[in-house]
Amino acid sequence: MAYRLQGPVLEGRLVRLEPLEQRHAAGLARAAAESRDSYGFTWVPSTEESAAEYVATQHGRAAEGRLAPYAQVSRATGRVVGATAFWDPRTLPDTDVLYAVEIGFTWLAASAQGTGINAEAKLLLFRHAFEQWRVSRVDLKTDARNARSRAAIAAVGARFEGVLRKSGRSWVPGEDGRPRDAAVFSIVDDEWPQAKAALQERIARYGT
Repeated sequence: MAYRLQGPVLEGRLVRLEPLEQRHAAGLARAAAESRDSYGFTWVPSTEESAAEYVATQHGRAAEGRLAPYAQVSRATGRVVGATAFWDPRTLPDTDVLYAVEIGFTWLAASAQGTGINAEAKLLLFRHAFEQWRVSRVDLKTDARNARSRAAIAAVGARFEGVLRKSGRSWVPGEDGRPRDAAVFSIVDDEWPQAKAALQERIARYGT
C-alpha cells in the first residue's frame, strides 16, 4: 500500500516550518543569494526563476505522496531562510503503517547557519515523526564527501551507520548524471528521548 506524506505547519521558538508553496520562491532566492560556500554538495536554487522551478519540482514529488517539503521561516524576521522536507516514507509489508521516514533536501541561508534554526527544525521534524506518526526510525543522508553536513547531522544526535556506495544522485556541479556515495545517519525510537533532551538543551542556549 502506498503511504502519502502530508506535513503540517511545525512551529518552534526560532523557526516555523511551512509547507512549501510558490509564494516562498522569492524568499528562497534571497536566502540562496547569500554566501553559497556551503552548497557545494547540495541542490539549492540560484535565482528567483530557479527557485520557482525548485518549488514546482518538489510539488511534483509531493503529488506522488513521497515528499512533504517545507520552507524554513525565521520567527525573528519572518523571512524564508531555507528549505527541508520529509522524504521516502516506508511502511510495513502489505500495510499502510509508516515505520520509517527520511529528512532531506535541507539547506539554510548563510546568515541562518549557527543560529539554532537547524537544531530546532530537526527537533520539530523528529518530534512529529516519532510522536505523531509513531515511526521507529528517521534517517538522514548526505554526500559522503560533505564533511560539514556530516558534522551537522551528527550534532543533532543522529548516529552514523555507514556509506551506501553509488546510491543516489550527485548534486556537485559537473557531476550531472553521476551517482554519489551517501553517508547514512539515523535516530531510532529507543534513542529519541535522549536525543530530544539534548536538542532541547542545545536550543535553549540560543537567544530569541
